[in-house]
Amino acid sequence: MISSDKTNRLLYDLDLLRALLAVVECGSFTSAATRLHSTQSTVSQKIRRLEEHTGHRLLERNNQGIATTEMGQTLLGYARQMLMLNDQMSEALSGAQITVTARLGVPEDFASGRTMQALASFNRRYPQVRLEVTSGLSRDLLLDYDQGDLDLILIKQRHHNRAAVALLPEHTAWVDSATHPVFHLDPIPLVTFPHRGVYREEIINAVESLGRRWRISFTSSSLSGIQGAVAHGMGISLLPRRAVTSQHIELGSAQGLPSIDAFELAILHRPNTDPMIKALAQVLIAVLSPEEITVNTEILSTEAVHKFEDNA
Repeated sequence: MISSDKTNRLLYDLDLLRALLAVVECGSFTSAATRLHSTQSTVSQKIRRLEEHTGHRLLERNNQGIATTEMGQTLLGYARQMLMLNDQMSEALSGAQITVTARLGVPEDFASGRTMQALASFNRRYPQVRLEVTSGLSRDLLLDYDQGDLDLILIKQRHHNRAAVALLPEHTAWVDSATHPVFHLDPIPLVTFPHRGVYREEIINAVESLGRRWRISFTSSSLSGIQGAVAHGMGISLLPRRAVTSQHIELGSAQGLPSIDAFELAILHRPNTDPMIKALAQVLIAVLSPEEITVNTEILSTEAVHKFEDNA
Protein backbone atom coordinates (compact mmCIF):
# COMPACT_ATOMS: atom_id res chain seq x y z
CA MET A 1 0.00 0.00 0.00
CA ILE A 2 1.44 3.36 -0.98
CA SER A 3 0.29 6.94 -0.57
CA SER A 4 -0.32 9.34 -3.41
CA ASP A 5 1.53 12.64 -2.78
CA LYS A 6 -0.86 14.52 -5.04
CA THR A 7 -4.10 13.42 -3.38
CA ASN A 8 -2.76 12.28 0.01
CA ARG A 9 -4.86 9.14 -0.38
CA LEU A 10 -3.89 5.46 -0.13
CA LEU A 11 -3.31 3.53 -3.34
CA TYR A 12 -4.47 -0.01 -2.76
CA ASP A 13 -2.22 -2.95 -3.59
CA LEU A 14 -4.05 -5.23 -6.03
CA ASP A 15 -2.16 -8.23 -4.68
CA LEU A 16 -3.71 -7.67 -1.24
CA LEU A 17 -7.16 -7.18 -2.74
CA ARG A 18 -6.72 -10.40 -4.72
CA ALA A 19 -5.90 -12.24 -1.49
CA LEU A 20 -9.09 -10.92 0.16
CA LEU A 21 -11.21 -11.98 -2.81
CA ALA A 22 -9.64 -15.46 -2.84
CA VAL A 23 -10.29 -16.03 0.88
CA VAL A 24 -13.95 -14.96 0.58
CA GLU A 25 -14.64 -17.00 -2.56
CA CYS A 26 -12.80 -20.10 -1.32
CA GLY A 27 -14.18 -19.88 2.21
CA SER A 28 -10.84 -20.60 3.89
CA PHE A 29 -7.24 -19.41 4.00
CA THR A 30 -5.98 -22.86 3.07
CA SER A 31 -8.03 -23.07 -0.13
CA ALA A 32 -7.20 -19.47 -1.00
CA ALA A 33 -3.48 -20.23 -0.65
CA THR A 34 -3.87 -23.15 -3.06
CA ARG A 35 -5.63 -20.94 -5.60
CA LEU A 36 -2.98 -18.23 -5.30
CA HIS A 37 -0.09 -20.74 -5.39
CA SER A 38 1.02 -19.37 -2.04
CA THR A 39 1.09 -20.43 1.62
CA GLN A 40 -1.59 -20.00 4.27
CA SER A 41 0.67 -17.81 6.39
CA THR A 42 1.42 -15.52 3.44
CA VAL A 43 -2.27 -15.10 2.67
CA SER A 44 -2.99 -14.38 6.35
CA GLN A 45 -0.25 -11.74 6.38
CA LYS A 46 -1.73 -10.06 3.32
CA ILE A 47 -5.16 -9.88 4.97
CA ARG A 48 -3.59 -8.41 8.15
CA ARG A 49 -1.73 -5.82 6.08
CA LEU A 50 -4.94 -4.89 4.30
CA GLU A 51 -6.76 -4.55 7.63
CA GLU A 52 -3.95 -2.41 9.02
CA HIS A 53 -4.03 -0.05 6.04
CA THR A 54 -7.81 0.25 5.98
CA GLY A 55 -8.08 0.55 9.74
CA HIS A 56 -10.95 -1.94 9.80
CA ARG A 57 -11.47 -5.61 10.54
CA LEU A 58 -12.46 -7.17 7.22
CA LEU A 59 -13.05 -10.85 8.00
CA GLU A 60 -14.50 -12.79 10.91
CA ARG A 61 -15.11 -16.45 11.65
CA ASN A 62 -18.57 -17.91 12.36
CA ASN A 63 -20.17 -21.35 12.50
CA GLN A 64 -20.21 -21.53 8.70
CA GLY A 65 -16.57 -20.54 8.21
CA ILE A 66 -15.27 -17.14 7.16
CA ALA A 67 -17.53 -14.14 6.56
CA THR A 68 -16.91 -10.51 5.67
CA THR A 69 -17.64 -7.72 8.10
CA GLU A 70 -19.68 -4.75 6.90
CA MET A 71 -16.49 -2.90 5.94
CA GLY A 72 -15.08 -6.07 4.41
CA GLN A 73 -18.15 -6.43 2.20
CA THR A 74 -17.81 -2.82 1.09
CA LEU A 75 -14.14 -3.25 0.23
CA LEU A 76 -14.87 -6.55 -1.52
CA GLY A 77 -17.20 -4.86 -4.00
CA TYR A 78 -14.56 -2.30 -4.95
CA ALA A 79 -11.86 -4.99 -5.03
CA ARG A 80 -13.78 -7.00 -7.63
CA GLN A 81 -14.18 -3.90 -9.81
CA MET A 82 -10.52 -2.91 -9.50
CA LEU A 83 -9.25 -6.39 -10.31
CA MET A 84 -11.64 -6.66 -13.25
CA LEU A 85 -10.47 -3.30 -14.63
CA ASN A 86 -6.87 -4.35 -14.15
CA ASP A 87 -7.49 -7.55 -16.12
CA GLN A 88 -9.29 -5.66 -18.87
CA MET A 89 -6.42 -3.17 -19.11
CA SER A 90 -3.91 -6.03 -19.32
CA GLU A 91 -5.96 -7.64 -22.08
CA ALA A 92 -6.16 -4.39 -24.04
CA LEU A 93 -2.43 -3.68 -23.75
CA SER A 94 -1.44 -7.24 -24.63
CA GLY A 95 -3.71 -7.31 -27.65
CA ALA A 96 -5.67 -10.29 -26.28
CA GLN A 97 -8.89 -10.95 -28.11
CA ILE A 98 -12.19 -11.79 -26.44
CA THR A 99 -13.77 -14.32 -28.79
CA VAL A 100 -17.00 -15.02 -26.91
CA THR A 101 -18.99 -13.60 -24.00
CA ALA A 102 -20.69 -16.22 -21.80
CA ARG A 103 -23.58 -14.81 -19.78
CA LEU A 104 -24.37 -17.24 -16.96
CA GLY A 105 -27.18 -17.12 -14.40
CA VAL A 106 -27.16 -19.12 -11.14
CA PRO A 107 -29.27 -19.16 -7.94
CA GLU A 108 -27.78 -17.42 -4.92
CA ASP A 109 -26.88 -20.69 -3.15
CA PHE A 110 -24.58 -21.55 -6.08
CA ALA A 111 -22.94 -18.11 -6.22
CA SER A 112 -20.12 -19.12 -3.88
CA GLY A 113 -17.99 -22.05 -2.81
CA ARG A 114 -17.34 -24.88 -5.26
CA THR A 115 -19.31 -23.28 -8.08
CA MET A 116 -17.34 -20.03 -8.01
CA GLN A 117 -14.06 -21.91 -7.70
CA ALA A 118 -14.93 -23.94 -10.80
CA LEU A 119 -16.01 -20.86 -12.76
CA ALA A 120 -12.86 -18.97 -11.77
CA SER A 121 -10.76 -21.92 -12.92
CA PHE A 122 -12.63 -21.97 -16.23
CA ASN A 123 -12.06 -18.23 -16.63
CA ARG A 124 -8.33 -18.59 -16.07
CA ARG A 125 -8.08 -21.54 -18.44
CA TYR A 126 -9.97 -19.79 -21.24
CA PRO A 127 -9.02 -16.07 -21.11
CA GLN A 128 -10.63 -15.59 -24.54
CA VAL A 129 -14.03 -16.15 -22.88
CA ARG A 130 -15.51 -13.16 -21.06
CA LEU A 131 -17.59 -14.67 -18.28
CA GLU A 132 -20.47 -12.58 -16.92
CA VAL A 133 -22.24 -14.21 -13.95
CA THR A 134 -25.64 -13.11 -12.61
CA SER A 135 -27.10 -14.38 -9.33
CA GLY A 136 -30.81 -14.24 -8.61
CA LEU A 137 -34.14 -16.02 -8.19
CA SER A 138 -34.76 -18.85 -10.65
CA ARG A 139 -37.89 -17.20 -12.04
CA ASP A 140 -35.93 -14.03 -12.86
CA LEU A 141 -33.03 -15.96 -14.38
CA LEU A 142 -35.44 -17.93 -16.57
CA LEU A 143 -37.13 -14.71 -17.71
CA ASP A 144 -33.76 -13.17 -18.62
CA TYR A 145 -32.83 -16.37 -20.48
CA ASP A 146 -36.08 -16.36 -22.46
CA GLN A 147 -35.53 -12.70 -23.33
CA GLY A 148 -32.05 -13.51 -24.64
CA ASP A 149 -30.16 -11.72 -21.84
CA LEU A 150 -28.49 -14.92 -20.56
CA ASP A 151 -26.81 -17.71 -22.53
CA LEU A 152 -26.67 -20.41 -19.86
CA ILE A 153 -28.61 -20.84 -16.62
CA LEU A 154 -28.73 -23.14 -13.63
CA ILE A 155 -32.20 -22.90 -12.09
CA LYS A 156 -34.61 -24.65 -9.75
CA GLN A 157 -37.84 -25.78 -11.37
CA ARG A 158 -40.72 -28.20 -10.90
CA HIS A 159 -40.01 -31.62 -12.34
CA HIS A 160 -39.87 -31.57 -16.15
CA ASN A 161 -41.11 -27.98 -16.39
CA ARG A 162 -38.58 -27.23 -19.14
CA ALA A 163 -36.40 -29.41 -21.33
CA ALA A 164 -32.84 -29.06 -20.09
CA VAL A 165 -29.24 -29.95 -20.82
CA ALA A 166 -29.02 -31.71 -17.45
CA LEU A 167 -31.37 -32.40 -14.54
CA LEU A 168 -30.71 -33.23 -10.89
CA PRO A 169 -33.25 -33.91 -8.10
CA GLU A 170 -33.38 -31.05 -5.59
CA HIS A 171 -33.43 -32.59 -2.10
CA THR A 172 -35.15 -30.40 0.48
CA ALA A 173 -35.56 -30.32 4.26
CA TRP A 174 -38.03 -28.73 6.66
CA VAL A 175 -36.15 -26.57 9.16
CA ASP A 176 -36.75 -24.79 12.44
CA SER A 177 -34.41 -22.86 14.74
CA ALA A 178 -32.04 -25.00 16.81
CA THR A 179 -32.12 -22.50 19.69
CA HIS A 180 -35.57 -20.88 19.39
CA PRO A 181 -37.92 -23.43 17.74
CA VAL A 182 -41.35 -22.10 16.76
CA PHE A 183 -43.19 -25.04 15.18
CA HIS A 184 -45.38 -25.36 18.28
CA LEU A 185 -46.72 -21.80 18.01
CA ASP A 186 -50.25 -21.06 16.83
CA PRO A 187 -50.37 -19.79 14.17
CA ILE A 188 -47.13 -21.25 12.82
CA PRO A 189 -44.81 -18.46 11.58
CA LEU A 190 -43.46 -19.16 8.09
CA VAL A 191 -40.28 -17.91 6.42
CA THR A 192 -40.57 -17.92 2.64
CA PHE A 193 -39.34 -16.55 -0.63
CA PRO A 194 -41.54 -13.85 -2.25
CA HIS A 195 -44.80 -14.54 -4.07
CA ARG A 196 -44.24 -17.10 -6.83
CA GLY A 197 -40.87 -17.88 -5.28
CA VAL A 198 -39.61 -21.46 -5.09
CA TYR A 199 -41.09 -23.64 -2.26
CA ARG A 200 -43.56 -20.99 -1.07
CA GLU A 201 -46.67 -22.81 -2.29
CA GLU A 202 -45.42 -26.15 -0.94
CA ILE A 203 -44.77 -24.65 2.50
CA ILE A 204 -48.27 -23.20 2.78
CA ASN A 205 -50.01 -26.33 1.41
CA ALA A 206 -48.12 -28.61 3.78
CA VAL A 207 -48.98 -26.56 6.88
CA GLU A 208 -52.63 -26.29 5.85
CA SER A 209 -52.77 -30.08 5.35
CA LEU A 210 -51.96 -30.38 9.07
CA GLY A 211 -55.04 -28.32 9.91
CA ARG A 212 -52.75 -25.70 11.44
CA ARG A 213 -53.11 -21.95 11.18
CA TRP A 214 -50.17 -20.04 9.72
CA ARG A 215 -48.84 -16.57 9.01
CA ILE A 216 -45.98 -15.25 6.89
CA SER A 217 -43.50 -13.76 9.34
CA PHE A 218 -40.54 -13.13 7.03
CA THR A 219 -40.12 -12.91 3.26
CA SER A 220 -36.81 -12.58 1.43
CA SER A 221 -35.44 -13.17 -2.06
CA SER A 222 -32.08 -14.02 -0.46
CA LEU A 223 -31.30 -17.59 0.60
CA SER A 224 -28.95 -16.31 3.31
CA GLY A 225 -31.80 -14.13 4.56
CA ILE A 226 -34.09 -17.18 4.77
CA GLN A 227 -31.40 -19.20 6.55
CA GLY A 228 -30.78 -16.45 9.08
CA ALA A 229 -34.45 -15.78 9.78
CA VAL A 230 -35.09 -19.45 10.56
CA ALA A 231 -31.94 -19.72 12.69
CA HIS A 232 -33.07 -16.79 14.85
CA GLY A 233 -36.59 -18.14 15.40
CA MET A 234 -38.59 -16.07 12.91
CA GLY A 235 -40.35 -19.16 11.55
CA ILE A 236 -40.04 -22.55 9.88
CA SER A 237 -39.16 -22.99 6.23
CA LEU A 238 -38.24 -25.43 3.48
CA LEU A 239 -34.62 -25.29 2.31
CA PRO A 240 -32.37 -27.16 -0.08
CA ARG A 241 -30.71 -29.82 2.07
CA ARG A 242 -27.27 -28.38 1.26
CA ALA A 243 -28.39 -25.07 2.85
CA VAL A 244 -29.23 -26.57 6.25
CA THR A 245 -26.74 -25.43 8.91
CA SER A 246 -25.90 -26.27 12.52
CA GLN A 247 -28.20 -23.40 13.53
CA HIS A 248 -31.20 -25.36 12.22
CA ILE A 249 -33.03 -28.48 13.33
CA GLU A 250 -34.83 -30.63 10.78
CA LEU A 251 -38.55 -31.33 10.96
CA GLY A 252 -40.36 -34.09 9.12
CA SER A 253 -42.72 -37.01 9.49
CA ALA A 254 -42.65 -36.79 13.29
CA GLN A 255 -44.31 -33.38 12.97
CA GLY A 256 -46.59 -34.57 10.15
CA LEU A 257 -44.70 -32.65 7.46
CA PRO A 258 -44.44 -34.41 4.09
CA SER A 259 -41.27 -35.03 2.12
CA ILE A 260 -41.13 -32.55 -0.78
CA ASP A 261 -39.60 -33.92 -3.99
CA ALA A 262 -41.34 -31.73 -6.55
CA PHE A 263 -38.26 -29.78 -7.61
CA GLU A 264 -35.11 -30.32 -9.63
CA LEU A 265 -32.03 -28.39 -10.66
CA ALA A 266 -31.91 -27.73 -14.39
CA ILE A 267 -29.13 -26.50 -16.68
CA LEU A 268 -30.39 -24.77 -19.83
CA HIS A 269 -28.71 -23.38 -22.92
CA ARG A 270 -29.76 -23.09 -26.56
CA PRO A 271 -28.90 -26.04 -28.82
CA ASN A 272 -26.98 -23.86 -31.29
CA THR A 273 -24.99 -21.95 -28.66
CA ASP A 274 -21.21 -21.44 -28.86
CA PRO A 275 -19.10 -24.56 -28.07
CA MET A 276 -17.39 -22.71 -25.22
CA ILE A 277 -20.76 -22.12 -23.54
CA LYS A 278 -21.45 -25.84 -23.88
CA ALA A 279 -18.07 -26.46 -22.28
CA LEU A 280 -19.10 -24.10 -19.46
CA ALA A 281 -22.25 -26.19 -19.01
CA GLN A 282 -19.93 -29.14 -18.41
CA VAL A 283 -18.32 -27.19 -15.56
CA LEU A 284 -21.74 -26.82 -13.89
CA ILE A 285 -22.50 -30.50 -14.44
CA ALA A 286 -19.21 -31.42 -12.77
CA VAL A 287 -20.08 -29.28 -9.73
CA LEU A 288 -23.42 -31.06 -9.25
CA SER A 289 -23.81 -34.62 -7.97
CA PRO A 290 -22.56 -37.02 -10.70
CA GLU A 291 -24.47 -39.96 -9.20
CA GLU A 292 -27.92 -38.47 -9.71
CA ILE A 293 -27.60 -36.08 -12.63
CA THR A 294 -29.28 -36.86 -15.94
CA VAL A 295 -27.57 -35.40 -19.01
CA ASN A 296 -29.42 -34.77 -22.28
CA THR A 297 -26.77 -35.73 -24.82
CA GLU A 298 -28.98 -34.58 -27.70
CA ILE A 299 -28.58 -31.00 -26.49
CA LEU A 300 -25.09 -31.16 -25.01
CA SER A 301 -23.02 -32.21 -28.01
CA THR A 302 -20.15 -34.66 -27.55
CA GLU A 303 -18.01 -32.16 -29.46
CA ALA A 304 -18.27 -29.69 -26.60
CA VAL A 305 -17.69 -32.38 -23.99
CA HIS A 306 -14.57 -33.63 -25.74
CA LYS A 307 -13.30 -30.11 -26.30
CA PHE A 308 -13.59 -29.37 -22.61
CA GLU A 309 -12.06 -32.70 -21.52
CA ASP A 310 -9.15 -32.38 -23.96
CA ASN A 311 -8.25 -29.00 -22.48
CA ALA A 312 -8.78 -30.02 -18.85
